Amino acid sequence: MKQRNRFVFDMLDQDSPEAGRESIYRAGTPKRVYQEALDTVLEVPFTKQELKGLFLHPDTQAPEMMPNMIIRSYGDAIIRLTMACSPDVPDDAGNPMLLWDASLQQGALLPVRTKDGWELKDERGLCRVCINTKQENREILSTLQPEPPRTFDVTILADGKTPVPFMAYDDFFPSQSESFSLGFVQRDALVNRWVYSLHAQADEKFAGTGERFASMNLAGKTFVLENTDGLGVNSRRAYKNVPFYLSSKGYGLLIMSSGHVRLSLADISTRAAQAVVEDEVLDLFFIGGNTVEQIVRNYRRITGFPSDVPLWSYGTWMSRMSYFSADETRMVVKNMREGGYPCDVIHIDTGWFEKDWKCEWEFSKARFPNPEAYLKEMEEQGIRISLWQLPCIAKDTKHYALAQAHRFVAPKSEHVALGSNFSEVEFDGNIDFTNPEAVRWYQGLLEHLLKLGAAVIKTDFGEVIEEHADYHGMPYRTLHNLYSLLYQKAAYEVSRQVKGAEAMIWARAGWTGCQRYPVHWSGDCACSWDGMAGSLRGGLHLGLCGFAFWSHDVPGFQGVPSFMNSRPDNDLYIRWTQMGVFTSHLRYHGTTAREPYEYPEVADLARQWLRLRYALIPYLAREGRKATQTGYPVLRALIFHHQDDPICWSIDDQFYCGDAFLVAPVMNSSGLRDVYLPAGEWVDFWSGEVLSGGGWLKHVAHSLALMPVFVKKGSIIPIYPEIVQHTGQMEMQKIRELHFDATYSGFRTSILGSIIHLGDS
Repeated sequence: MKQRNRFVFDMLDQDSPEAGRESIYRAGTPKRVYQEALDTVLEVPFTKQELKGLFLHPDTQAPEMMPNMIIRSYGDAIIRLTMACSPDVPDDAGNPMLLWDASLQQGALLPVRTKDGWELKDERGLCRVCINTKQENREILSTLQPEPPRTFDVTILADGKTPVPFMAYDDFFPSQSESFSLGFVQRDALVNRWVYSLHAQADEKFAGTGERFASMNLAGKTFVLENTDGLGVNSRRAYKNVPFYLSSKGYGLLIMSSGHVRLSLADISTRAAQAVVEDEVLDLFFIGGNTVEQIVRNYRRITGFPSDVPLWSYGTWMSRMSYFSADETRMVVKNMREGGYPCDVIHIDTGWFEKDWKCEWEFSKARFPNPEAYLKEMEEQGIRISLWQLPCIAKDTKHYALAQAHRFVAPKSEHVALGSNFSEVEFDGNIDFTNPEAVRWYQGLLEHLLKLGAAVIKTDFGEVIEEHADYHGMPYRTLHNLYSLLYQKAAYEVSRQVKGAEAMIWARAGWTGCQRYPVHWSGDCACSWDGMAGSLRGGLHLGLCGFAFWSHDVPGFQGVPSFMNSRPDNDLYIRWTQMGVFTSHLRYHGTTAREPYEYPEVADLARQWLRLRYALIPYLAREGRKATQTGYPVLRALIFHHQDDPICWSIDDQFYCGDAFLVAPVMNSSGLRDVYLPAGEWVDFWSGEVLSGGGWLKHVAHSLALMPVFVKKGSIIPIYPEIVQHTGQMEMQKIRELHFDATYSGFRTSILGSIIHLGDS
């Protein structure tokens, strides 16, 4: 997008080569409102616009278009607005992004005529939609400018309390608009994309939209929600985009589409939260609730709740790019055990095939000669094996001819290879998950590995698919963002069939609904303080979009400045480990050695922090279970608990770990940072000192051994009071409770302090 600072170009793209084939339509005032069964239908006229220079003028000679708008109510806090120019609204039954909660039922909205238009009231008598058709009285003082056209002036009250008005008149004069409350663009006489605009108040803040690596408050920013390889965590690119955001004014908005979305939150127009949706249908869910958690829970009631994860997954995951043999992983396990570093998972990245990166879903016969015995041997040592793969077929691999012959890979109109970012392997297309036969074939490959003894499949990639391909079930522009959901659904479902409650995947891409298939990690972050900060930002925003579980590569993935050959510094290694201890899943991964014994100067510190991690696993598992039944993630932005505190809408370098812990990672080499304590009483985890919140702690200093951690006063957390090497050694009857009340006088006097020896601050 070349920024022109005009709505007609930056949102409507009327400087693009295709603009000559397009017509723009703008919504007017609804003419009629009536009921059809449980639906409420609005007849909304749309007037064609002509672009003359920089300005749009109504084309009074062109006939109006009159697509129907359907408004539906679900429960007491969700209003859905759907528009399509075709006579049939798409069937929800075929939409993989939707997974309705059984308790969420559609109710009727009764249109009531008022002096100003209509109100749509629910069975409780609450107004849920207010339609303004009143023409104000005007004093005509000049005819220099024409009077503004009637427009779509509607306010949604999803929960019957919180008004969310469309931005009815965002104009300087009638032909100079900064947004349209509602409109669409035709290309070659077919609807190509929709536009809408909601009123953004001057102090309104926004968060969410998927894995945003930007600051917590997204007001004043424009994003294109288009999945792509992030190539790091410090740009506007993102692996996981979700067309859902929360507003500080007490609502959430879900754009139910898999098309690319250009979302401008009080940016192109500072008084508009507006979007362009590349879809034939506009389908908006306005989601209310008394709290951020309730809004996210209602979002999950529409798109699905996360599945729970096995206990062992909360342990340490050890990886690098890559281990290349069974013997190499045996040595890693031996060193981890002998060094006292608890570990539950070894992840084998691209190196378990005959040739690195050439994914054939089979172990190398030379380097993994007896995979079934090897996997059993690892499990007997308390180690699960995670296996990398991707949804692409490379030439000169075992399955290439079969996949081509049976259209498991969509045929292309022109040859464009999908090359790897890290190797010379040339992939010839993505598996077509819109083809049921391709899904069954792919699941058969994974089923063999899972039955063999693999514990989890890493569903890497999935952000980019071939544009010029003939997919079985839908066109590219519909499939691109949706691909990650279909891919992860296929992998998770076969994992569930084989592993039951132990099932999980390890995924990178994401879209609406992917939260159902945990776990997702942040992607290829840089080994730098910026990479650490960007990763956390992405995780916080993702947790506001329904994802319960989240991980990241400790201590960053790619070396700086040398991608493959620069090792992370010792302090970064420890500081990132400290943050990881309090995130739902902890995985070491990167282009160079990541094992703690490879960092001898800080290995003892790493050991102590990993022991703390294992002591907290009962607490993490409790919070994980809670996250599958509510709107909470495990890693939480502060606004989940302090939505009325405007400062918390701007904090993206602190987080809640579950209900109890407030964590402030140190992201610099000085050991200094400012910490914001929200309202309430807080117990310093290390000293036991009780502090009153509602303000800043300035220049908090901690040595490399510690970081700022606080606990809500009165919290009770389950902990495991003994040192273990893996979760299989935990005996549940030994779990103890730690009380953060008057009896808690600091870490060293607690149960944890007797088994974990961390240094002074």
